Amino acid sequence: MSAARPENAEILLADPRPTCLTTNFDEDQFGRSLVLSVGQARQVFRWIEAGRFLMGSPPDEPERGHSETLHEVGLSRGFWLADTACTQAFWLAVWPVNPSHFQEHADNPVENISWHDAQGFIAELNRRLPGLHARLPTEAEWEYACRAGTATPFACGEQITPAQANYHGGYPYAGGQQGPYREKTVPAASLPANPWGLFEMHGNVWEWCADWYAEYPSERQADPVGPPYGKQRVLRGGTWSDPGRYARSANRSRIEPAYRPRSSGFRIALSQP
Repeated sequence: MSAARPENAEILLADPRPTCLTTNFDEDQFGRSLVLSVGQARQVFRWIEAGRFLMGSPPDEPERGHSETLHEVGLSRGFWLADTACTQAFWLAVWPVNPSHFQEHADNPVENISWHDAQGFIAELNRRLPGLHARLPTEAEWEYACRAGTATPFACGEQITPAQANYHGGYPYAGGQQGPYREKTVPAASLPANPWGLFEMHGNVWEWCADWYAEYPSERQADPVGPPYGKQRVLRGGTWSDPGRYARSANRSRIEPAYRPRSSGFRIALSQP
């Protein structure tokens, strides 16, 4: 993935409240990043280049779901994606009440979040930072970023362990060895990043996507955004309490957008201005 900075990537900020809002660009071994600070809280975003990938899972992938029809997807526009799920610290810098169950650490992901809650937070963030263009990622963008150029069940390969992702270690994936079960979320960026510098894409909390849930088509898709209406919104990534198979890159979940499961959070995307 190229580390080149996209054209016109500067963000114009205007805050009607007395909160310090700053952005800075940086670069490291994973490529270009944007650091957004709201008061004392910060969120790093990674630049994800446009590209093509195979979305879903092949028929021979162990423990695959029936709704994971393999198909080619092209993403014609690059985007910024938060390198972690939204933390409780970042949430509280914008929103006054912490709904999370696991509040031992401010860097734990915010959870107990409905799709509508995530959209309300993002709307407030955009109101306070005009020009930011924050949003939820589409399901295709999420899987593309999760895979980070790989085609295996996990970005780290054919198998996964609790040292690489936070899931129920007592229920390993596809005959793998049992491991620890943490019984809670872990702080953001406390487990290894994927090849594109994104943390905890596998496990920890379910992450809301923008799309309504629908069965995949079999033909190639360009910039898919899901159906125009539906009953359930898509979640991705698996959680701290799920078996290892739910943490696969291709695994899909869905639920009503007003529901607040204890295991649900979200990750912010930014459209290129």
